[in-house]
Amino acid sequence: MTASTRPGLSATAEEALREAMDRLFTGRPLRTDGKLTKQNLWREAGVSRATMNRAAAVLIDWDNHVSQSAASKHNQAQAAEIARLRRQLRDSRHERQRLQDEVDAAATVVAALIAENTALREQLAKRSAMVVPLGRGHAVRE
Repeated sequence: MTASTRPGLSATAEEALREAMDRLFTGRPLRTDGKLTKQNLWREAGVSRATMNRAAAVLIDWDNHVSQSAASKHNQAQAAEIARLRRQLRDSRHERQRLQDEVDAAATVVAALIAENTALREQLAKRSAMVVPLGRGHAVRE
């Protein structure tokens, strides 16, 4: 559609809106804070809101780009969340391995203590066999 077939919209206004759109999308605003809002679009272009509203093709392009930007931000947020979860998983795996190492060390100590306890019981059993019980006729000292 040419400018002559768009009632009330000059080629200059459409060009100003498209240039403003480009500046806003590339982060180079001249007249606004750079947020991707329609209010910033018409202010950045230096046209009235009514003029912007008559630029249907510009607004369609604006809406398409802004929705793609929102999807891109959503994708970036998902990527950041995935990276955070991967770090958390890696840290959890390291912690699990550290705890498993502690359990293994404790099991080794327990096994050594059981072996030592068994040896001591055997020694005690041998000593008990060497003890001669006193008969009934022996006096017990008090």
